[in-house]
Amino acid sequence: MLRRKIRHCQVNRVNVFLSIALTVATLTLVKNHHSRNLELGDDNPDIQVNCTKVLKGDIEEIQNAKLELLTVKYKRRQHHLTENDYINITRDCDAFTKDRKYILYPLSKEEKLFPIAYSIVVHHRVDMLERLLRSIYMPQNYYCIHVDKKSSESFLAAVKGIVSCFGNVFIASQLESVVYASWTRVQADLNCMKDLYNVNAQWKYLINLCGMDFPIKTNREMVEKLKALKGENSLETEKMPTHKEIRWRKHYEVVNGGIRKTEVDKKPPPFQTQIFSGSAYFVVSRGFVGYVLGNDKIISFLEWSKDTYSPDEFLWATIQRISEVPGSVPANGKYDVSDMNAVARFVKWQYLEGDVSKGAPYPPCTGTHVRSICVFGSGDLQFMLRKHHLFGNKFDIDVDPTAIQCLEEHLRHKALYPETHV
Repeated sequence: MLRRKIRHCQVNRVNVFLSIALTVATLTLVKNHHSRNLELGDDNPDIQVNCTKVLKGDIEEIQNAKLELLTVKYKRRQHHLTENDYINITRDCDAFTKDRKYILYPLSKEEKLFPIAYSIVVHHRVDMLERLLRSIYMPQNYYCIHVDKKSSESFLAAVKGIVSCFGNVFIASQLESVVYASWTRVQADLNCMKDLYNVNAQWKYLINLCGMDFPIKTNREMVEKLKALKGENSLETEKMPTHKEIRWRKHYEVVNGGIRKTEVDKKPPPFQTQIFSGSAYFVVSRGFVGYVLGNDKIISFLEWSKDTYSPDEFLWATIQRISEVPGSVPANGKYDVSDMNAVARFVKWQYLEGDVSKGAPYPPCTGTHVRSICVFGSGDLQFMLRKHHLFGNKFDIDVDPTAIQCLEEHLRHKALYPETHV
C-alpha cells in the first residue's frame, strides 16, 4: 500500500512537471508567434541591404546601400505612403495597426509601470510622422501631436486618421501657426504639455520631438535611463555665449511669416536670473512640467520671453538652473551640461565634425546638411548607437531611407528579443 502511494505521488509529480513544462512551452510559442507577427517588413522593398553589416559600420555594405539609392530602378519605384493613403487605410483601424505592425501590448512589467509622455510638433511629411510614431508607440505611453496651423487640410486629415486608431494618441487641443525661431515653437510644446498633464497623472517623464527625430533606444532602454535620472531632468544647459545675448536683449517681432530684430531694448527678466544656452529638446519630469505650467514666477518668465529670438534655445536651459524647479541643477558652472552629455538628443553640427581621435566630438556626417545640422546617412548609425542619447536628429527618408530602415529593424528586434542583445 505504501509503495503504491509513493508510486502514485511520483506519477502525480511527473504529471505536474509535464503540465508546467507544457504551459511554459505554449506561452513561449505564443510569444514567439506574436513576436514574429510584429517583426517589421521592408518599407523600401527595392533597397537590397544587409542591415547587420551596416550597423557594424561595414564600409562596403554602406557604399552598396548608397549605390542602391542612385539606381534608376529605385528612383522609378520609390513610393511613400501619401496623405490620401493614410486617410484611406486608417478607416479600418484593426487592419491599419496590424498591417503597420504596431505593438499593442506592454513588452514588460517594468515598462507598463513607467509610462512616458511625448510632445510631437509637425507640419508636413505624414510618412515620417507615422514611422516615428510606430517606432515609439507603446499602449501605456501618451502622445500629443501638434499640427502646424499652416499645414494642408489633407495633412491634418491624415494625422486625424492615424490618431483615431489609438486611445492614447491625440492632436493638441490648441494649434499654433509656427514661425521658425519665434515664440510659437515654444507655445506648441506648451500646448501639448498642458494637454498631457491633464490627460493622465501616471506618466513619469515628457520628451519633446519633431517630425525628423527618430529613436536610437528601445522603450525598455528609455525606461531604464529615465529611472536612473531619479527625478532629475536631462537637457542641454550651458553658459550663454556672448554673441547669442542679442537674442534676448533686443525686441523681436514676427513680420510676413518671419522673425525680425528691432532696435528696441528689452527690459531685464522679471526676476534675477542668469540666462543659459541650450536647445529646443528636453527630457523633463512630470514635476518639472507641473511647475512650469502653474508657478507664477515661471509664467512671468515665459511671458517675458515671447518677443525674443529662438526662445526655445534658452528658455528650458534657464528654467533648468532655477533652484526651486523640480529636477533642476544649480546655476554654478560646474553643473553645465552639453548636448553630448544630456540624453535628450544626438545631433551632429557641421562645424564640429571631424577626426574623433584628434578631439572632434563626432565623425563627419555621411548624409547631408540642413542649416549646419547633419541629416543622417546609414554610415552614421554605428557611432550613434554607442551613445547614451534617446533620439537622433535629423533623419529623412528622402535623404537616406536605408538609415531609417536599418534603425527600425534593429530597434524592433531588440525590443522583441532583448535576451539576444545582452
